[in-house]
Amino acid sequence: MTNLKNRFSGIALLVFCTTLFLSCSSNSVAEQDDGFRSLFNGEDLSGWIIPEGDGGHWKVEDGVIDYDAMSQAPGDKNLWSEEEFDDFVLRLDWRIKETPFVNQNTRIIRPDGTYQRDADGNPISIAVPDSDSGIYLRGMSKAQVNIWCWPVGSGEVWGYRTDSEMPPEVVAGVTPNTMADNHIGEWNSFEITMVDDRLTVELNGVVVIEDAQLPGVDDRGPIALQHHGSKVDGEWTSSPSLVQFRNIYIKEL
Repeated sequence: MTNLKNRFSGIALLVFCTTLFLSCSSNSVAEQDDGFRSLFNGEDLSGWIIPEGDGGHWKVEDGVIDYDAMSQAPGDKNLWSEEEFDDFVLRLDWRIKETPFVNQNTRIIRPDGTYQRDADGNPISIAVPDSDSGIYLRGMSKAQVNIWCWPVGSGEVWGYRTDSEMPPEVVAGVTPNTMADNHIGEWNSFEITMVDDRLTVELNGVVVIEDAQLPGVDDRGPIALQHHGSKVDGEWTSSPSLVQFRNIYIKEL
């Protein structure tokens, strides 16, 4: 009887493992059939340009891209894709690990992209524990989809929202219509769509930027995961990019 039980247990285990394998395989095939391909293999930074002199601060740990905001590169410290893209849908997960820096100059951003002001007309500043990173699109720091802790939420395009030469409809368009971020330390999912000069950002299943115009955006360029922050005498002087990334997929349109 014991041998019979062991045999049935073994069969059940085999069926379970086979089902799990087929399930994972079908998900992978579905993703490929949907036109998406991976930009990160989960093992190393193949396909990405590590900043020269980085010192190992951009690295892969436990299947995710991990960054500690301490790159020693003397020049550009961002992590760039080797490939360039024009129109695409980019999917990726990101997570802010911690927020050791308190940003004393965080602003309250109104739905039209302007700052909330006090009775004297000065922008109101509040203190917020903050880390800061983002996704550069088409090789442009100006076309950055923000990752941060400001009350307006992630997905905002700082370079266009703060450009005084941009018309009001552009500034409003690149301002998130809602704050859809998960809690600090939890994973978030972006789906970023670029078609011509139009940007749509979906965060955790919520469209926070819809068909926003980015006037003058380059036609083609690489993607970057942004470095932010620095230390002086062991103390952060600005919001550091203490972030992780995983599940990076792209579909070229």
